[in-house]
Amino acid sequence: MNARIFLPVLAAIAALTGAAFGQAARPSSTAGQWRSVDGSSVQQAAGSMPLAATTRDDQSLQPVASSPQRSPARVSAGPPELPAEHGQLWREYDISPYTLRISSTNRPEQAIVDWILRETGYEAWHGEPFSILSALPRRLLVYHTPDMQEKVAEIVDRFVSSEAESHAFELRVVTVDHPNWRAKAQRLVRPVQVQTPGVQGWLLSREDAAALMAELRRRSDYREHSSPQLVVGNGQSTVVSATRTRNYIRDILPQANTWPGYQPQPGVLNEGFAIEFSPLLSVDGQQIDATIKCDVDQVEKLVPVNIDMPTPAAPRGRAQLEVPQITHFRFHERFRWPVNQVLLVSLGMIAAPVPMTSSLIPGVPLPLPSAPPRVEMLIFVESKGRASAPPTLADRPQSPPARGAY
Repeated sequence: MNARIFLPVLAAIAALTGAAFGQAARPSSTAGQWRSVDGSSVQQAAGSMPLAATTRDDQSLQPVASSPQRSPARVSAGPPELPAEHGQLWREYDISPYTLRISSTNRPEQAIVDWILRETGYEAWHGEPFSILSALPRRLLVYHTPDMQEKVAEIVDRFVSSEAESHAFELRVVTVDHPNWRAKAQRLVRPVQVQTPGVQGWLLSREDAAALMAELRRRSDYREHSSPQLVVGNGQSTVVSATRTRNYIRDILPQANTWPGYQPQPGVLNEGFAIEFSPLLSVDGQQIDATIKCDVDQVEKLVPVNIDMPTPAAPRGRAQLEVPQITHFRFHERFRWPVNQVLLVSLGMIAAPVPMTSSLIPGVPLPLPSAPPRVEMLIFVESKGRASAPPTLADRPQSPPARGAY
């Protein structure tokens, strides 16, 4: 072919090919338009993918580095002011009189938030109406309706009041094998309402509580597991626990380069009890609100399982792993009672919180019981009064203990 004819034809073919590729790479006119937070518009082809993802033969094609990565969620800057359709108000509460005197934790203000959520409910702050609850080291920021602000102010008053200094509490945890102690104690106790099935609560005077404790100590099945005198910051939490570890073989893994051809995988279990106690005094210091959370775990037994593990040295080799049989008990409830009385809580007949001996004479074992041991667990809570003198005026800034800054 003549060169004068061949060159124009080649140029025309190249132009048609470039136009076709340019049209395929151009975004579709039906692309949805998205608006970013700063107000700029971004267009993206609906249902399309980058050219590098659709071209399998050419791995060198990659998305342009400057192309933004957009989230599928629509994001907007929101209104310039906080929504107030329900009459919400902004309040800032001074909590420094409380946070400055608590040194047992790094974030004492978190206790105020926890008690507000207990009193008002979690849902009141995570739905309608729009609300804010945030605690800083010296301020509590609240955005909610006037009724909710009143409830928050009452709780804050209980924390910053001068009557709500650190108190000493005596927390006794005892168990008995049989609940027949009620026969003699019925005239001493006054029942209180408890929501958890199988759990009972009573109030006693301090004299009657001392008499009941002396009567329990005379029983042969009486066991006292913990009787510390706790110094608890108002609204703070403390934990009393008694646990032990149990080792067992949870799995068997083949391992040809070791003898006997497999490797036992050890596991660890914790059994015992843990009681979390969180008290909050009233403004006048005459009432106690307290949450008691108790977890009891008992390893009833380890069920053995034999599995075949043949090896060149032992073609009929077998190994044994263990599957734990565990009993869990969970209790979490709130109580309110006068500061001059004693709270008694019975958790019912539950798994023994600590291992029990099966012999009356040391060194002489008795037959193993047919069922895991069960005991009645009793918790005595008594206030012992203020644990320390209140701080002087020079130790903390002067501020009213009541409402926040309006």
